[in-house]
Amino acid sequence: MRSRKTIAALALAGGLAAPVVLAASPAAAMAATCRVELYDIDAGSPAERDGQDELRFIVQGNLFPRFDDTHYPMRSGDDGDPADFENPTAIISSTENVAFNLREADGPIWGQGDGLGIVTAFGATCAGLDTDETEIVDETLEGFQPTEYDYRVRLKMTGL
Repeated sequence: MRSRKTIAALALAGGLAAPVVLAASPAAAMAATCRVELYDIDAGSPAERDGQDELRFIVQGNLFPRFDDTHYPMRSGDDGDPADFENPTAIISSTENVAFNLREADGPIWGQGDGLGIVTAFGATCAGLDTDETEIVDETLEGFQPTEYDYRVRLKMTGL
């Protein structure tokens, strides 16, 4: 009879301890910050009449590609990768947001250029991510100046 009471006591103790462990684990793994990076950009149609846009991003006040004499040219149907823009990246907390501002620059001095639209990664999304979990922000930027254009921009958020 003693063994049944011992087994019952151990089962009861194990049943009480398990929910505490389960409740503590997710909170410990939640991300306090996120890394936000350009994941992909696809050109539907460019804004320039010549069929090519010279693109840059402004992220947290920094131009990408970074050097004043650089840009990334895109034509209709082109696929741009993060390395084409020198990997624009930002670190944000769960209470911050970061804007990836797509710009069409004009030479011969490749400054900030004209805005084509902004894709924003919201810090509140970080609060819902576990460490190393990712979320893709996917938006299409569209407009009509100087001609009709559209770009699909994707950002990757990773919980840190």
